[in-house]
Amino acid sequence: MPSSKEFIEMDLKYGAHNYHPIPVVISKAEGCWVYDPEGKKYLDCLSAYSSQNTGHCHPEIIKALKEQADKVTLTSRAFHNDMMGPYLKQLCDIVGPHVYDPKKTGIMALPMNTGAEAVETGLKVARAWGYIKKKIPRGEAKIIVCGDNFHGRTITIVGLSTDIQHARYFGNFGPFTPGFIIIPYGDAQKLENTILEIGPENVAAFLVEPIQGEAGVKIPPEGYLKKIRRICTKYNVLLMVDEIQTGLCRTGKLFACDHENVKPDMFLLGKALGGGVYPVSAVVTTTEIIGPDVITPGTHGSTFGGNPLAAAVAMKSLDIHINENLAERAREVGAYFIKELRKITNKKTKVPVKEVRGRGLLIAIEFKGDVRHFIENLKEKGILAKDTHSTTIRFAPPLIITKEEIDWALKIIEDVIVE
Repeated sequence: MPSSKEFIEMDLKYGAHNYHPIPVVISKAEGCWVYDPEGKKYLDCLSAYSSQNTGHCHPEIIKALKEQADKVTLTSRAFHNDMMGPYLKQLCDIVGPHVYDPKKTGIMALPMNTGAEAVETGLKVARAWGYIKKKIPRGEAKIIVCGDNFHGRTITIVGLSTDIQHARYFGNFGPFTPGFIIIPYGDAQKLENTILEIGPENVAAFLVEPIQGEAGVKIPPEGYLKKIRRICTKYNVLLMVDEIQTGLCRTGKLFACDHENVKPDMFLLGKALGGGVYPVSAVVTTTEIIGPDVITPGTHGSTFGGNPLAAAVAMKSLDIHINENLAERAREVGAYFIKELRKITNKKTKVPVKEVRGRGLLIAIEFKGDVRHFIENLKEKGILAKDTHSTTIRFAPPLIITKEEIDWALKIIEDVIVE
């Protein structure tokens, strides 16, 4: 087998340099742990950006994957298959009670593959609903988004990002899709003011992350979600929530919105839905918003969306999130992790600490300086984490992590960041 160095050299020679990964090669994984080709063991504290909530290679998910792979893997949406219907029913049954459905029209889902596809799908649905149901004049629908968001990197999504350096690439991806207005995150009054400035009759939706993960685990002010729910209801604006990273137990509740008992009109889901083994995403909303009088045959599609292999994996992933009480685990173990990190950062650190923040097992330490060297030192000592915006280290291990494994990690973290 080639060495880690040789694998990295191949990546750099033959692959576009659209990432700047930590210099480690993963060739084997189980639970919270991963291994490089030389056999060195690392604690995964990134979880593929919250995709590995259930841990690497969960045996039940792998079994479901293998069993379905022996039957049928892909049919395309030109035909029905015997897995998509049961999967969508399970998804709607689980997510439905968390969706705002005042007319009780029922819950429907549209299956896709990646998180970015879920967001793009949600944007299309919101515009279609705006024209068909809200009667916005054709071509005038506006969607409001938040600064510092991260919803993906497709050509439309980068245009509604404020990350000039990376997402917009200094303007090299323009011209950008029109119809989006960016406001500050966490400012409910600004949302209402913007709706009034645009004209409520022309605003289709507000797209927001209940916690901004890529921005550095930014948690909005207490009560923000309740306020934006009231505002969106008042002006008949769809509240679209991107829970691709925060959904499915990551923050200590099934959804991050649950911390304020807020029900959005639409959930955008992905990452952990695929059990860490297969790309699965979905838009989940009401029949009023996505029903056959809004989304008709041919208006949206995906060859792989809802394929039987994805359905089998997602059903098992949903089962495990619920049956293994992963929300409760994330809440309890996450609270302990945050408490102990705050004890460490109260000491004199090599780079001054601005803040420790988090919810469940989505945690960040923000420093007052660059932290890439900390990330590489952690890697050398057996912990894989990732910096975001150069000053923040994010810790998001699999939700199955134990207190003993966290204690092991805390000693290394203290050794790396404290003088």
